[in-house]
Amino acid sequence: MKRLLYLLCLGIFFTACKSTSPIVTSKERDPKEKLTRSEKRKANQLAEQLIDAATENLGVKYKYAGTTKAGFDCSGLMYTIFNSENISLPHNSFQQSKIGIVLNPKKDQVQKGDLIFFKTNKNKEINHVGIVIEATDEEIKFIHSSTSKGVIISSTKEPYYKKTFVQINRVL
Repeated sequence: MKRLLYLLCLGIFFTACKSTSPIVTSKERDPKEKLTRSEKRKANQLAEQLIDAATENLGVKYKYAGTTKAGFDCSGLMYTIFNSENISLPHNSFQQSKIGIVLNPKKDQVQKGDLIFFKTNKNKEINHVGIVIEATDEEIKFIHSSTSKGVIISSTKEPYYKKTFVQINRVL
């Protein structure tokens, strides 16, 4: 009798724990999926806050592995500004390129707050990142930490970034 009761309780427990809907992660969301007005407003507001945080660091010098006003590397800048809004990112541009949804910039609308990635080394692996601050069909402007100039605004119209551009990720 105890065993039958135990099995019955176990069956009820597992039935109650079953989920009838699939688990969906942010990576599975279609970037063209319609968001509610409230969700769009919240994402736009968050993007503006991230851009404001990045803009406050314009002119800060480059420092390898830096994550403070004493100096930033590119991934350290993204790590720090996203962390200021309680969004956790790894401190490595290659690892950051695996976060969120990879967009097709020719088909998907690039937005403020998206991350932009580049391959600027001989290893042909993503090694540079910035945050999009403005996007049109012709160019994307972004804030990043350059090894030679520190935290600056650049554009995909510049030959160097046009040549090394790889992908855009939607994290928000």
